[in-house]
Parts: sequence; structure tokens; C-alpha cells
Amino acid sequence: MTDSTKASGATYRKAEAGYFEKRQLKRSAGVWGLWGLAVAAVISGDFSGWNAGIGFAGMGGYLIAFALLIVMYYGLIFSIGEMAAAMPHTGGAYSFARSAMGPWGGLANGLAETVEYVATTGVVVYFTAAYADQITGDLFGVHLPAPLWWAILYALFIALNAAGAAISFRFAIVVSVISIAILVVFGIMALASGAFDWGSLWNIPVDESAVGSSGWLPNGILPLLFALPFGMWLFLGIEELPLAAEESHNPAKDIPRAGVWARGTLLVTGLIVVFLNTGVLGAKDTADSGEPLLDGFRAILQNDQLAAVLSLLALIGLLASLMGIMFAYGRNMYSLSRAGYYPKFLSYTGRAKTPWVALIVGAVIGYLALVIVDAAGGTDSSAGSIVLNIACWGAIVSYCLQSVSFIILRRKFPNASRPYRSPWGLFGAWSALVIGAATFIGFLVNPDFQLAIIAIIVVYVLIFVGFALYGRHRLVLSPEEEYALSGGLHGDPQAEGYDAMEAEVFDGTK
Repeated sequence: MTDSTKASGATYRKAEAGYFEKRQLKRSAGVWGLWGLAVAAVISGDFSGWNAGIGFAGMGGYLIAFALLIVMYYGLIFSIGEMAAAMPHTGGAYSFARSAMGPWGGLANGLAETVEYVATTGVVVYFTAAYADQITGDLFGVHLPAPLWWAILYALFIALNAAGAAISFRFAIVVSVISIAILVVFGIMALASGAFDWGSLWNIPVDESAVGSSGWLPNGILPLLFALPFGMWLFLGIEELPLAAEESHNPAKDIPRAGVWARGTLLVTGLIVVFLNTGVLGAKDTADSGEPLLDGFRAILQNDQLAAVLSLLALIGLLASLMGIMFAYGRNMYSLSRAGYYPKFLSYTGRAKTPWVALIVGAVIGYLALVIVDAAGGTDSSAGSIVLNIACWGAIVSYCLQSVSFIILRRKFPNASRPYRSPWGLFGAWSALVIGAATFIGFLVNPDFQLAIIAIIVVYVLIFVGFALYGRHRLVLSPEEEYALSGGLHGDPQAEGYDAMEAEVFDGTK
């Protein structure tokens, strides 16, 4: 009998008595709960953030970016669906890369998702506060300082997420349906009122000095790369579904299905805002707007108070994403902590079987990032834009690594059980990887993203040094690690038991 073992360049230690009992999750979701979670996580992107890309590339360039992202996200969702069905545990992107590329690859991908989801929550908090303050100002003449709004929103949604996964899934379904209804109503109003103007989609002046400029591409060809990260905001977050695997009743079947349904839903809502919101405001004003849907309602109704009432309903979309994305960073940090990559106390779950410690710590990090960036910035929108850039950068790194993981695992674990297989196969993963790499280049060549990239590099260096010196010598045989080390033979932890491989390795019962 032994208390530690070495594998894959890391040292695994036997978990203390009761370790996994203190870190239990509860199955609470069917396919509709997962659909609601995926849509809720993303749908705030239809209300704010997506529109800045039009300023870079014009409407024509944005539509090209939009089409490329449709291909990328379908390829990604199909690939993720296959991997999630094969690995029905909470790790998600970390787990995929861990199995394909070892502990360092798992940490790199898991950290990218941590950055993505913590930063995305911060962005949604930022835009939600802006919407809420506009509404309370229009209706009641009441304005609050932005940091106070941020604190209120974080506290409220920590409480909701910590109350239980069943509450999270039910809330996600309700707010997703309401948010979709608001967008559909906006679309109908835009067309029925006559406020939509096809010509205003193309009102950005042509820069004759730009290479390849035209009415379709007013700023030339290169800004296509700049538009891709902002176009991502219409879909970013849907990839969180595998993080709900241990809280899904039938993850192998329902996660792939919910991903495809959510992807179709978000394609429709994205088209509504890209065409109709832009057609109401005009491409130039849409690109410059901090709250494009609110401004769209105002343009249609010509009545600030009535627009504020409708935007109060539109605010539900932002609240939906707060719930969904906070769920994501909580589970992401939980899974990395449970395995020992992050401090182990982050994976404690309370009586409600939710990772309340990770939820609080992620919120504190996000809040501090907003405060610091806002204090350092020079414009009202700088904090939201910079943190959005950080979120998108983390997302695209994760997308590329997940695509690579899929390609590797098809060869590395050819006999592993795959209850669901991607209909696009390797083509889907390669498509997501190529388009993701192009988006990554867009980050590198755009000076607006330099501060975000520097911030993320600093985070990676600190986490990797800590893992090299400490974390990799104290890993635990969590379900994600068991799957990787067993070559895909260990599957559902709640069916096999959380300490199945520990008995083999440490107690000599193999």
C-alpha cells in the first residue's frame, strides 16, 4: 500500500478521508435545463458587446466574420459533444486537454476557460450595471456608482448559484425564454414600425486608403480579423455545457443534443440583432453604442420612459448570462481544484451541493479586475472593452486547444467509448481550429488587445510557476485524471464511485 504515485510527470497523492464527499454535486438537469443553461450563458451577447466589430469591418466584413464563426462554433460544438459524452465529468475543456496532452495541457486549457468565464462574468456585470443604471435613471431619476452596481449584481447571483443547481437550471430556462421573446418582439417592432432601413446598414464611410476597401468592406480586408473577436460575443459561452456533466441526468445523450439546439437558437437571435438592430440605428451608431438594444428601442419608440420599460425586460437577457456564466466559472474552478491544479479548498460544496467557495473567489477576482481596469482607463467604456478582450482571448485559446484535443484523442484513445460521435468528425475540429487560429491572429495584430494579452500572459506565468513548484506534486485522482490515466476505461464517476481508481492504485486491489 502506498500514499503517492507518479504518472505523466506528476505526483498523485491519496485523497484524505471524506475528500470526495465534501465535493459532491447533484444531478438536476434534463435536456431543456442544459439548453437553457447554454442559451442563458450566451444571450447577453445579443444585447451588448457584439456591435463594436461593425466599426472595424463594416457590415459586409462583419457578416463574413459571422459566417466564419457559424462554421467554427458548429465544428466546436459537435467536437465537444463527442468528448463530453465520452467523459461525463465536470472538467470539460480541462479534462479533454488533460487526456490528450497531459497535465500541462489540461492546466493550459482549464486556465483558459477560467480566464474566459471569470472575465465574461465581469463583462456581463459591467454591461448589466450600465443597462440597469440607464433604466433606473429614466424611470426614477436614480443613478448609482458603477462599483456599487457591480457589488450588488455579484452578491445577488452568487446567492442564486449557491442555492442549488436545480434553481440554476430552472432560472436559466425561464430567463432564456423571456430573453428570446424580447429579441423577437424587438425584431417585429423594427420591421412593423418602419424604423429598419436597409441603407443604414452600409453607412460607414469608405476609407479609400485601406487595402481592399469598398462599400462592403469600408475599412479594407485586414479589419475582418478585428471583427471576429466581437462576433464571438454572439456565441461565446455555449461551450460551457460539458461543465454540467455531473449535474445532468443523462450527460452522454443530453449534452450533445442541448448543444445543437442551443446553437440553432443563438444563430436566429444573432441574426435578429445583427441585421435589425443595426438597420434601426445605422452601422456607425450601432458600432459606437454601449447599449445597442436599449438605443434601438428608443429609436423605434421615441419615448425614453416606454423604451426603459421594454429595456427592463431586455435586462433579463443580461441577468440570464450572469447566471449561466457564473455557473461555468464555478464548475471550471471546482474541477481544477478537486484534481489539485488549483488550491483544493476551492472545490468545497455546501449543503446545496454547489461549489460556493469557487463562486465567491471568482466573483472577487472579477470585481477587482473591473475596479482596477476602470480606474486605469480613460473612457467610460474602457473597463468593459478591455475585460471583454480578455474574455474573448481566453475563449479562443480554449477553443483551439479543445479542437486539438479532439484530433489527438481520435488517435490516442481509438477504442474509448463514444456514445455520441460528431457528424463533422475531424473536419469539424479542423474547421474550428483554423478559424480559431485566424481569430487569435486578429487579437495579436490589433493594438486594442495588447493590454488584455499582457494581462493574460502574466496570469499564465504565475499559475504555471505555481504548478511546476507545488501543484503538480499534489494532484488527486479525480474523475478527470482517472479517465486520462486509464486510457478512457474509467467513465462516469457517479456510476463507478469517485475513488474507483484510488482503490486500484493505492490499495493494491487492481
